[in-house]
Amino acid sequence: MLNDSFPLNGPDQDRRALFLLLLFGLIIFGAGIGLRDPWPADEPRFALVARQMVDSGHWLFPMRGGEFYPDKPPMFMWAIACFYKLTGSLRVAFLLPSLLASLGTLALVHDLGRRLWDRATAWRAGLLLILVVQFTLQARQAQIDALVTFFITLGVYALMRFLHEGAWKWYALGWFAAGLGVITKGVGVLALFVLIPALWTHRTEMKAAGWKAWLKGLTGPLWLLVAVSLWALPMLLAVKASGNPDLLAYRNNILFRQTVTRYAAAWHHFAPWYYYILSVVPAFWLPVSLLLPWLIRPWYRAIRQADRRIIHLLGYLILVLIFFSCSRGKRDVYITPAVPALVLATAPYLAELLTKRWPRRLWWGLAGLLTLISVALPIILTASPKLTEKLLEAGTKPPIVATSILALACVMAMVLFRRSLPLALGTVLAGFWLVLGLGIQPAINPARTPQSLVEQMERLTPAGAQVMLVSYKEQFILFAKKPLYHLPYQMPHNQQALRAAHWQGKAADRWVMGPDRDLAPNFNLGQAKSLGRRHGENWILLPPGAARPTGPAPDAPIHSFTPIAQN
Repeated sequence: MLNDSFPLNGPDQDRRALFLLLLFGLIIFGAGIGLRDPWPADEPRFALVARQMVDSGHWLFPMRGGEFYPDKPPMFMWAIACFYKLTGSLRVAFLLPSLLASLGTLALVHDLGRRLWDRATAWRAGLLLILVVQFTLQARQAQIDALVTFFITLGVYALMRFLHEGAWKWYALGWFAAGLGVITKGVGVLALFVLIPALWTHRTEMKAAGWKAWLKGLTGPLWLLVAVSLWALPMLLAVKASGNPDLLAYRNNILFRQTVTRYAAAWHHFAPWYYYILSVVPAFWLPVSLLLPWLIRPWYRAIRQADRRIIHLLGYLILVLIFFSCSRGKRDVYITPAVPALVLATAPYLAELLTKRWPRRLWWGLAGLLTLISVALPIILTASPKLTEKLLEAGTKPPIVATSILALACVMAMVLFRRSLPLALGTVLAGFWLVLGLGIQPAINPARTPQSLVEQMERLTPAGAQVMLVSYKEQFILFAKKPLYHLPYQMPHNQQALRAAHWQGKAADRWVMGPDRDLAPNFNLGQAKSLGRRHGENWILLPPGAARPTGPAPDAPIHSFTPIAQN
């Protein structure tokens, strides 16, 4: 329970509490692993890169099909590749790094809560972390954010221990962890934000510090560079030795365009400065976001009393929000690293807050709303034959059984735990995640992948024929069992189609696959073979002789991809 006293007694209560938290996390975060394939937008890309690392033996430079992938450092792809090599199953491997990183973050939050406050606070902080929608959502997806959140949280954990215990080894670990975060997603330096409010809280200690302490402080950036060098140094040496212009472009892109330029002059995901405050925090930080108006007073009181714990955590949290709000490019996942600090700053006051009328009403309201949604889902699926027919046409089995189980579980939770708000809400939220992972996602998996389209294409093309993908998604290459050709991923789609038309016209055995909307200007669609609809597009296969190029061929390299079975 969240608002009652710590539930475990005995000499090993800390260990047993952590075990229970990790068990809860494992069940909720891990439900459904192995039951679905990677889904757009990001998961197929990372899974494809990881599989190519294992299949080719080339791990230093990530590749997407036959093209270098310079958007992110390879740390997350390395993790997937390692688990793929261990398990032999990409379906299992691609979700394991996020799962284990989230369990690691959960352990760090519990331990820091225990050290800064007490066992009960640590227990509540851990349970709150599992309940926060954004954190669990990222724990269940193969995006980089769960892993970078772990490294940033490790950095915050270490620096908080340094600030409150004084051991310099934690200072070094904090900077090193920030460096690991940098080679995961670039924003690992967020961990260092916790040191900024410390400039005020520790001003007396800093004035009294001797020159040895200042020298030790200056070693922090060196530890960060050591961590970054684990990847950057071999990469830079390999690029320099190769003289390959593609690798030079990769180096420049990953070091500059995807870091400084992406932040200062973002080219997509535009949103106003208040996006996180008004659009992300209220929904994605549920259920804690419902308590924020009532947290202002205890937080203000703690700051007035110079409580360094709250000052450091809130200072870090606010700085993270400001940092991402200042960039034009925004995505909801970016602020996931702030969630651990949020639950740690909330947990000491949770028991008191849940005795107040409106916080209790809001949490009960959330639990009730989710229960009503769960009851409505199977009714809608049962009462609407047209919806069922559309789902079947899209390759999706109507998840009536799964949604019915969810409705029953939510209603029982509301009845059985009517005297315990935290248990009721926690059970309802857990029910949603479990049914989603074990029932709903496996049911809709065929409609979220292009596997059937790729299989059709491979059946329709003769043995030895060449096939080019236009406007492709990484999922298509992920499911391919025959060699494929494709153009640069960032090349405009109309230019890809024009280049493909010229390519097809130069040989008699060349086929082109892509969305009909993009191919129409440069091909005779009367010869097209329909493959189906995915990613909001109607995909077609065009046989040799269908090309009708409307202009000169764009200058663009043609990449090839050969699945490992062909090697």
